Amino acid sequence: MAIIGRLLKNRRAGEEHVVWHRPNLQGPDTLDLHSEAFADGATMPTEHAGRRVGGRNLSPALAWNLPPAGTARLLFVMEDPDVPMSSPAVHTVALIDPKLAALPAGALDAKTPGEGVQILRSTFSSGYHGPEPIKGHGPHRYVFQLFALGDPLDGAALAKARPREVFTSVGGPVLARGRLDGIYER
Repeated sequence: MAIIGRLLKNRRAGEEHVVWHRPNLQGPDTLDLHSEAFADGATMPTEHAGRRVGGRNLSPALAWNLPPAGTARLLFVMEDPDVPMSSPAVHTVALIDPKLAALPAGALDAKTPGEGVQILRSTFSSGYHGPEPIKGHGPHRYVFQLFALGDPLDGAALAKARPREVFTSVGGPVLARGRLDGIYER
């Protein structure tokens, strides 16, 4: 399998395609998104990787400062822009209650989401899907993004929507946003 990774080493979806750069998701970068499990730009612990690569597929604990007044909903997205595809792999999409300022480890699990968390569909299915990059492909960035939305998204209507449909449906202002990048390599 490492040979496939080496052959595809120069093929990557690209940073410019993560939802962070979508025009309708622009806003002030004032949410301090962080994790006790890893620092921004640092290697993610194996327990947060997928089971296929020896991890526990456990979403990391995340925290952020309270969003600004008027926030109707938080949109959380985790993407891999280094996957050898035409667009980043969307590992997790969730709607979060704006009163929350943290999620414990495992809160993005599809079967038992944390309180105030609504799991939406991702590229793979629903819930958190930890890193499982192709062996030998090099380091992959996992971009954790949190958007404070001024207009609520209808979670029931979006429950089965594809990730790109969810991102396109954001029509109101983004009041704040934050980003955390984790690295994983096999």
